[in-house]
Amino acid sequence: MQLQGAIFVLLPHLGPILVWLFTRDHMAGWCEGPRMLSWCPLHKVVLLVQTAIYSVVGYASYLVWKDLGGGLGWPLALPLGLYAVQLTISWAVLVLFFTAHNPGLALLHLLLLYGLVVSTALIWHPINKLAALLLLPYLAWLTVTSALTYHLWRDSLCPVHQPQPTEKSD
Repeated sequence: MQLQGAIFVLLPHLGPILVWLFTRDHMAGWCEGPRMLSWCPLHKVVLLVQTAIYSVVGYASYLVWKDLGGGLGWPLALPLGLYAVQLTISWAVLVLFFTAHNPGLALLHLLLLYGLVVSTALIWHPINKLAALLLLPYLAWLTVTSALTYHLWRDSLCPVHQPQPTEKSD
């Protein structure tokens, strides 16, 4: 793999690194408390999976870039432009979730991201089948992340510990 390949693999990590630099005090304990889901992954597991996924997706984008001749030509506009948009949305989800603490808006962005990743895979498939297949783990992770975010959003709307009406005695 050339220097360009390393850049493509590292580029997706830029957003999470910047988010971490500005929100590191808010990230620990993001899925703790009385309403913690039993299937909520540990913070370290999330970081490990996210790092692996971003690296694989970055490598997939390199494969597409290389198969389309490299450089900055017009044929790269749609396949890598769509990738750039979904990468930006992915970074925005991190900000919405960890900084804004807004699981509802993060969920909307995750659903948009899911559609963008599917679209990216469909566009990449004729260019490089391996690159398209490398997006499947990302889709699986987005499914888990979306389900987790949905439950956190739902629980924020309907807290478990709401005051119960008391019975009045006659």
